[in-house]
Amino acid sequence: MNISHINTFRAFRSTDYTLYLTGRALSQFGSVMQQTAVIWVIYTITRSPFMLGVTIFAEQFPAFLLSIFGGVAADRYSRYKIVNITQTAAMTQAVLLAVLILTHHYVVWEILTLSVILGIINAFDIPARQIMIQEVLHSKADLPSALSLSASTASLAQLLAPAFSGIILERFGAGVCFLLNAASFGAVIVALAFMKQPKTIKPQRSDKKVFTELAEGFIYIWKTPAIGIIILMLAIMGMFVLPYNTLVPVFAKIVFKGNATTFGYITSFIGSGAVAGTIVLASLKKSASLRRVLLSCSVILGIALIVFSQIRIFPIAMIIAVFIGFGAVAQFTSSNIIVQSESDPGMRGKVVSILIMAMFGTLPLGSVIVGAVSEKIGAPDTILFQGILGLIIVLVFYCLMKRSELKKR
Repeated sequence: MNISHINTFRAFRSTDYTLYLTGRALSQFGSVMQQTAVIWVIYTITRSPFMLGVTIFAEQFPAFLLSIFGGVAADRYSRYKIVNITQTAAMTQAVLLAVLILTHHYVVWEILTLSVILGIINAFDIPARQIMIQEVLHSKADLPSALSLSASTASLAQLLAPAFSGIILERFGAGVCFLLNAASFGAVIVALAFMKQPKTIKPQRSDKKVFTELAEGFIYIWKTPAIGIIILMLAIMGMFVLPYNTLVPVFAKIVFKGNATTFGYITSFIGSGAVAGTIVLASLKKSASLRRVLLSCSVILGIALIVFSQIRIFPIAMIIAVFIGFGAVAQFTSSNIIVQSESDPGMRGKVVSILIMAMFGTLPLGSVIVGAVSEKIGAPDTILFQGILGLIIVLVFYCLMKRSELKKR
């Protein structure tokens, strides 16, 4: 049977999408390698959970500040050109990071500065890249499949890249990880060069001021509570629950008495759950309620975090880590599908950028909070409280969604 006729893989009917996904998959693998290496280098230098939070904050907070402008740019200008520029800039950033490490002339503030630069690049790259997915598809009906498959490549990178990065870190050092990431961006640039459809799409010109368009995005969300509730829930989860990964290096080194390889293994098992989560979402029937899926996956995440915080046997902890990855990625992917599927086409760029802003704004702030709390009460108790809080958040938003449905009826 041709896989393009199976619901899970129907997005592969488009050659442009296949090119997009292939290039992006290689680039994501390199990006996760770099993230793993940066976090490990910072923790090795400082031995501070708080500095782990600062490291994540440095990369992700600029995306929070500027992603809404990235959404406006994605609505006004060619997504194809934006992604070409951002991928080239990200490649340059990775090369500079590699040069610093390989020449042994680096300190923490230099690494954090380059992380800030990457965050600025991502603020414009992510909205354009997300919306470009729709431009490379044969049919809008393929969008859930395309978004889930795109998320699955990110999850696959989270599965494989950390373990590979851990081995590279132990044998060759962080500089090689950064060089490999720089090379991986070339895959996206080559894939873009072979695409046909995105090059022909003309951007919508607008005479409106940028801040007028920004206001329109927030007004639209306020008047569309079915979408607004989803974004609000993801933002709160991003602040208090999803920054659990800030403490993974602490579990690797302190709780499980390991090294960079142990850190890679934990992240990879979380990634394996993420892969499973995206495959499940891509395979859902059209009649499936994505809001129920969102709430169910959030419950799985909360319970898994509670159990993981109490386990000290490494193999059992890795099984629980799979469920953490499943719940976390399915939560974000289902939210993304809901928002993109239900938004008006003319507002989609702004709404997606607000979704990204909510995610990238709360995650770095949450990472700093989680790192600071962990230094006071320890990593295991911090993860325990995150899991409990996650379940409370799910209960509150279940009630809000039911109330919204009743009003709509």
